[in-house]
Order: sequence, then structure tokens, then C-alpha cells
Amino acid sequence: MSITTLFGIELPLIQAPMAGATTPAMVVAVCEAGALGSLPSATYSPEQLRAALAEVKASTRRPFNLNFFCHTPPVPDPAAQMRWRARLAPYHVEEGLDPAAPVAAAGRAPFDDTFCAVVEEFRPPVVSFHFGLPAEPLLARVRATGARVISSATTVAEGRWLEEHGVDAVIAMGYEAGGHRGSFLGLDMASQPGTMALVPQMVDALRVPVIAAGGIADPRGVAAAFALGASAVQVGSAYLHTPEASIPAVHRQALAQASDSNTAVTNLFTGRPARGLMNRLMREVGPLSAEAPAFPTAGGALAPLRAKAEAEGRADFTPLWAGQAAGLARPMPAAELTRWLMRPLGNG
Repeated sequence: MSITTLFGIELPLIQAPMAGATTPAMVVAVCEAGALGSLPSATYSPEQLRAALAEVKASTRRPFNLNFFCHTPPVPDPAAQMRWRARLAPYHVEEGLDPAAPVAAAGRAPFDDTFCAVVEEFRPPVVSFHFGLPAEPLLARVRATGARVISSATTVAEGRWLEEHGVDAVIAMGYEAGGHRGSFLGLDMASQPGTMALVPQMVDALRVPVIAAGGIADPRGVAAAFALGASAVQVGSAYLHTPEASIPAVHRQALAQASDSNTAVTNLFTGRPARGLMNRLMREVGPLSAEAPAFPTAGGALAPLRAKAEAEGRADFTPLWAGQAAGLARPMPAAELTRWLMRPLGNG
């Protein structure tokens, strides 16, 4: 079955669910353009998610995707938190902040019974997961709504695992991709394959459709993904350039300078590997550091630093999520970008 038939869409393109950047307006624009808009839930409370879903459903009747994280919250580790705060203390002092001041807990909400109830209430046509899949009882409840289920894989082994657990399609996430890696069977970044190597091997290994993600930000990338055997593409970083993206001004400014060589995979901002544009913290502390506490707790101690720097127009402590191809994207509205990405080569 084709992706367009599977999801009930016109264009074989998924707008990546970028937590903190994707807005309901972006989702609606992409859906109305004929592709699959994706609403992320990781930074929403259930009440906020309901409000965002109501906004989407009030503005489009086309299919959309609702995305969730599937991580297991870490066991509290006060010693690790103290080491991390000690590592960041010089920056607090430099910025005129109290290193010992209490900080709010940083978090990304995992899929649970409460979020599953939201799925059952709103019945999104597609539900996607990051970091694997939820426990089988929860997954069975999602399937009972009639939703198509997809998830991200960063290796063929992860793709096979997802297929064995009944997904309708797999997102093959190459190392070039921006944001959090979808890895769940292992976090060794040294062995992660790129999109060009991952997609055809995933296509050969799986029976379900494969969706290519990573390094795709213009029509050439889309065409290359289809040549590799992908049934559809998932695009994220290009949508950060749209007016519908909700990102800080310093992030938008940094995207204007994006190139092939100024992103890196880092764990400093959340405790889990994610690709973003290089900034001061990544250069001086990481980008990968054993001192960063477990996901998703690393961001708490960074929050005061980020807030002060952003207020002064600096991106020193801001996670500037972006993929290696972000510099290829053209600033334009989300609907126009969707149509441009799917334009046949040679048509501008």
C-alpha cells in the first residue's frame, strides 16, 4: 500500500514533529497543502495538547499526525545533577546568576495513560512515536482508535524491531537529521548510518513502507530519497525557516547562517543525543559530554542561562536544533514550502 493511500494524503511528505517549534498553524498549513502535518506532544501538558488539537481540527479536516516520546523517565540522581550544576557554575557567575539558585525541573513528557486518553478522544489518523514504542497495552489502545502507527529508527535493527512490533511504516532517520535522534536500541553515535546508507538497507530489510528522514531540505533531497527506495520523506529543518515556526529570534538568526559543517550531535541540552547548530556551550563543554545528566533533565540548570542570553540576543545556551541540510532550505510559508519540496526537478 502506498503512503498516500495508507495515510489518506495527496503528497508523500510528512512535516517532522519538532517539539517547541511546530505550531498548530504549521500543521494546518501542511495538511491543507496535501501532505501530513505533525503535531508534537513532548512539551505539552495533556490540557495544552487538547487545546492545540482543537485548534488543528477546527482548521482542517485533512489527516494529521500526533507524535509522542516513548522514553522511560530516569531514576532521580541528585549527585549527577550536582556535578552538572558545578560544571555550569562558572557560566552562571559570568552571567551574574546565582549558581545555587533553585531551578525548575526540565522535562519531556513520555506517552502514558493520560496522553493515550487524548488519542482516544481526538482519534488522530496517524500516531507517531520517538524512542521506540510504548508498552503493548497502551499501543493496543492507540491501534483500537483506527490510527496508523509509525515510529523512527536510526539503524536497520531498530527498523526490524519496529516492524516486528506491528508498525504500519518506519521512519528511517539518517545521521544528518536535526533534533533528537530516534535511537532506542543503543545510543552509540559513532556507528550511526547516514540517510544514503540507511534508507536502501532499510527498504531491503522491511516489508512495511520506509519514510526517509535526514538531509532532505529541497526537491533534490526528496528525489534522492525516492531513488533510494523510500515511499515518502519526512522533512523537519526546512520548516524551521517558515513564519509558522515558533522558535526564538536567536535560533532564526542562526539558521540564516546554517551550513554543511556547523551542526553537531550534542547531549548537553537534554541529556540525549540531538543534532543542532554549534554554539558556545557546545564548543566549550561538548558537544557530547558524560557530565550531562540523564534525559530529559539536563535542561533545568541551563534554563536561567538561556533566558538571560536570549534576552540579550545571544544563542550561547540555546538548543539550536537543525539538520545538516538546513542551509539548503528557502524561507517561505509552510504551505508553499510543502508544494516546493514536492516539485519535480527542473521545474524551479
